[in-house]
Amino acid sequence: MKDARNHAGWRTRGYLPHWDAADAVQHVVFRLADSLPATVLADLEFAPVELRLERAEATLDQGVGGCALRDPRLAGLVDDALRHFDGVRYRLFAWCVMPTHVHALIAEVEGWPVANVVHSWKSFTAHKANAIGRARGAFWAREYFDRWMRDDSQAETTRAYIEFNPVAAGLCARPEDWAWSSARCRRDAGATWQS
Repeated sequence: MKDARNHAGWRTRGYLPHWDAADAVQHVVFRLADSLPATVLADLEFAPVELRLERAEATLDQGVGGCALRDPRLAGLVDDALRHFDGVRYRLFAWCVMPTHVHALIAEVEGWPVANVVHSWKSFTAHKANAIGRARGAFWAREYFDRWMRDDSQAETTRAYIEFNPVAAGLCARPEDWAWSSARCRRDAGATWQS
């Protein structure tokens, strides 16, 4: 039997292709279950692959659905979960918890495939959200998006994109003003991001 912690290389679960390898730097996006209406999902199915994330992100930034992550308790819960195993199961370079979705830029660690990492984030936070009483039923959408960063330049561009997301969505004036992001933590720590 194959160890569930082995890295799978290229794989798919039917909708999105995923790349998985030790030390791969990945931009991961996962969303709340109610954040994309069925009509949008149907349109995305026929969109060219390169446009899917862009179109989904535009809808996610509009704040469709219950926006459970507007609740500071839940946003803080997810923010803490992302940072909890940094340096153990993955290296976390950048993140942002938006009202409907989450961005993370991570480097995979040997023995912790990205699917296992995302599953642990989603499982832990969904159970806690239900315990808080904010959620019923499915909290997170089943699928997630990941994009392998081919070089440091692409990773830095993605980090900037992730941290600027709350500004682009009209939620704050500057990236470091958003409470649940690496930009805020870096500002508070006086640190700079390193790939």
